[in-house]
Amino acid sequence: MTRLHAGNPDPVRAILDGMAAWAGAPADEAQCPVRDVLDRVGQKWTLLILVALEPAPRRFSQLQRQLRDISKRMLTQSLRQLERDGLVSRQVFPTKPPSVEYALTDLGRSALPAIGALLVWADDNHEAIRASRAAFDAEEVA
Repeated sequence: MTRLHAGNPDPVRAILDGMAAWAGAPADEAQCPVRDVLDRVGQKWTLLILVALEPAPRRFSQLQRQLRDISKRMLTQSLRQLERDGLVSRQVFPTKPPSVEYALTDLGRSALPAIGALLVWADDNHEAIRASRAAFDAEEVA
């Protein structure tokens, strides 16, 4: 596996530089490992599902209650994608009716520190972002 930041004292800069190089190339977007992963992580429900699974495994109905405004179809689709990516595991229990439990994998759990940092940043900057949106929208109307 190629690592853009291997041996670089500033790994974030190395990744950003690598993304900039790919951005100008007409090649397949999936060739950029960062964009390939961020496409999934940037989806609307991904981070919320991963955070919901952080404390303990959850059944489908528990996740749906916790993420109140997600449809059953979207939750099913998101969980399947996360399972495909190796971030979430699915275990079926032989009960009547069968019960299914979802849990973070080691790979999914390894994303939590970065997700936590993003959540803290979002919380710290929410008011400034809302103020900026209001100012922008006021200028658009004028």
